[in-house]
Amino acid sequence: MKPLFFPSLALVLLSACSSQKGTQNTTRDFYTKDVSKNVFTHIQKLSREEEDIALLGKSFFSKPWVEAPAATTARDGLGPLFSANSCKHCHPNNGAGIALGEKGDAHRSLVMRLSLFSKKNINNDLVLKNGFIPEPNYGSQLSFNGTGDVKYEGSVALSYMKVSGKFADEEPYVLHSPNYKVKNLQYGSLHEDANVAPHIALALVGLGAIDSIDARDILAYEDVNDRDGDGISGKANWVYNPETNKTELGRYTWKAAAATVKQQVANAAHNDMGLSNPLYEGDNCTEFQSECLKAPKSRGDVFDLPMKRVDAIALYLKSLKIPLQRESENFAQGREVFHELGCVKCHVESYKSEKYGVFNPYSDFLLHDMGESLSDGHTMFQAQESEFRTPPLWGMGLYKRVSGELNLLHDGRAKSISEAILWHGGEAEAQKVAYIELPKRKRETLIEFLKGI
Repeated sequence: MKPLFFPSLALVLLSACSSQKGTQNTTRDFYTKDVSKNVFTHIQKLSREEEDIALLGKSFFSKPWVEAPAATTARDGLGPLFSANSCKHCHPNNGAGIALGEKGDAHRSLVMRLSLFSKKNINNDLVLKNGFIPEPNYGSQLSFNGTGDVKYEGSVALSYMKVSGKFADEEPYVLHSPNYKVKNLQYGSLHEDANVAPHIALALVGLGAIDSIDARDILAYEDVNDRDGDGISGKANWVYNPETNKTELGRYTWKAAAATVKQQVANAAHNDMGLSNPLYEGDNCTEFQSECLKAPKSRGDVFDLPMKRVDAIALYLKSLKIPLQRESENFAQGREVFHELGCVKCHVESYKSEKYGVFNPYSDFLLHDMGESLSDGHTMFQAQESEFRTPPLWGMGLYKRVSGELNLLHDGRAKSISEAILWHGGEAEAQKVAYIELPKRKRETLIEFLKGI
């Protein structure tokens, strides 16, 4: 098995594809002025029928699921293997996840994706539909809990090594390099070619707006071979969508491995909570987990999560309002620095759709190679080990208020926006170096801008 210490498992938060021009139409109902911990929970104005469906989706998203069989058939079917018993446990107040639990183990909102490095004896159909080869004993994700007589799969201890550095003006900074150790494995050792990739839950901001972007507008920023010679070569991730049985443009998750919100809801329900559904059928057991395979089934529908409930959760998430930008005194100056550094080359400022008008996610939704030192060892369809989707930045300044802690990058290692920038490499190496060389005042105005978008 490959070592589980990843000295540089970072993900681009601020990288360096040009920005469309436009100004948010903030008078529309898609935005909220709230800045409390509930800022990501407000629902847009919907028709009465849509509102009823969205509220149903909110209920299934928020309330805990229980082990089958239970007195209620509406919420039984949890597990047999699972990490959390509700969506909100990974997305507190619909915000980003938290990396470190109280006892030093990985928090349940930091999932451990499992896959094989080896490309030998590849099941082509499995790769086509999953995007990778799951670990044979434990599957595609390590489950921290089990129901009844079903043993949980394992746990993960997390610690950080502090790495010191200095800006060009001699001001010191500290980076947190994570060390993950898989322990308490209940179903034997991991395969010798196994890879463990930590991915933290993303904030549920603007999913409906992202869904509304014409695919051609995203693909316009693709430059796989870096024809313009700027060092940036974003590429699309083409992924299998089990609902349509087609290959489609990936827009969601750290590796852009889900084409739609609905697909991501169904996948998370199956992997995180063990809920079978029409897109991901059966329990998340491997052939070597006999107790899991024999566990009681829910007494309701043939699926723990029928399609109507998947649709309801997806509608709820796509209907959430976007936080308004909060323009502070130095917001405009910080935006100038953002452009000056070339951050907009990947964090595309604006898009326009018929439904939402102009909106500002600050992402090109494409994959970028962040360099070998940033690799998480995990492939997903076209996304290679060191390639990640540019994460949207909107609402980032509210993450700590919403979730209780600020954990940025794909594994939550960065404890501040500045640290997230300093973890950049690969295609964003030049932007990181330029940030380090900025005078302190410009660094502060950049961070002030990022906290307000």
